Amino acid sequence: MYNENLDAFIAPDLKSELAAIVDDGEKNIFIDLSSCISCDTSGMSALLLGNRLCQGVNGNFVLYGLSPRINQMKDLAGLNAILKVADTLEAAEELLRH
Repeated sequence: MYNENLDAFIAPDLKSELAAIVDDGEKNIFIDLSSCISCDTSGMSALLLGNRLCQGVNGNFVLYGLSPRINQMKDLAGLNAILKVADTLEAAEELLRH
């Protein structure tokens, strides 16, 4: 799924995809947001759902490659303590090793 904006048009599909991935038995999900330049509240809601789904199966949900704009929105929404974030996929994988 590719889109420059994680918004109300994309969020429902992302939520469905995340639910399907967890239903298929995956516990850990890494989301690459490097090609995404903005995220609205609907998009943030989809990401929070992914996090809750992974937590529900004792897994991990990690975002990486956040644009400065998305990172700022995450910070302003106070989601630093909730969402795991890394700069790269390698750094995201390293989070799970510790």
